[in-house]
Amino acid sequence: MTRERRVITGFSNPTVKALRALREKKHRKAAGKFLAEGLRLLTDARECGHVPEMLVLADRRDPHPLLTRLEEAVEANGGEVIETTPDILAKITGKDNPQAVAGVFAEFDTSLAALDRSSADIWLVAQALRDPGNLGTMLRTGDAIGAGGLILIDDCADPFSVEAVRASMGALFTQRIARARWDEFETWLRREEGQLVAASLRDAQPYRGAPYAAPCFVMVGNESRGLPEAYETACDLRVTMPMKGRADSLNAAVAAAVLGYEVLHALDG
Repeated sequence: MTRERRVITGFSNPTVKALRALREKKHRKAAGKFLAEGLRLLTDARECGHVPEMLVLADRRDPHPLLTRLEEAVEANGGEVIETTPDILAKITGKDNPQAVAGVFAEFDTSLAALDRSSADIWLVAQALRDPGNLGTMLRTGDAIGAGGLILIDDCADPFSVEAVRASMGALFTQRIARARWDEFETWLRREEGQLVAASLRDAQPYRGAPYAAPCFVMVGNESRGLPEAYETACDLRVTMPMKGRADSLNAAVAAAVLGYEVLHALDG
């Protein structure tokens, strides 16, 4: 039997304040929860086995079979479905024209110990990546090339921020995410088989035809500074991509995509 739904009509409602606070990192960390918005993204999450703990719906919305299935999944899991006005939903999501549905999820386990490196031939690694849009794009790239996930090294943007979740276009739910300091990651990596590859200009060989080996960990650095020299030195393979124009480097997420597809081609061949 469907439970009676709670209806929220006031901006000062404590639930609205709590949900709005999830747009800030300190509140996400304290609550261990994050927001995701949009029917397509939430459907991707459900199909990957991630059902929101709370579903917030605009009271003026068009019916859709995917939305119905999403509501049923939340209620079957003991979650709560809330209806509110589009204006209040905009307040929660921070968008002037929000989609008709948003969900609240528990943050994932982001420890290295939770990763199974043997589950994929390719993994993406980002060091000090600060732009949440780049982070979301790397998650999308990982999904596209069949990577196991994205490992975030040192001080990176928050993968559970509203901006990163949006930019991932649902790939947040298909990719594993881990966060670690460099020394922790290097120790973990060297315990078992794994090739660490960096896009670099230091003693690098052309990225085309390089001897990639699975599991391959493709690493890119900070958007403005690149990788620290010590990190590049620790890599098993350093590769470079030709720059035929005036620019001296690619966007970090673009570099990860170009290199990731080359590794995919090499390992599939």
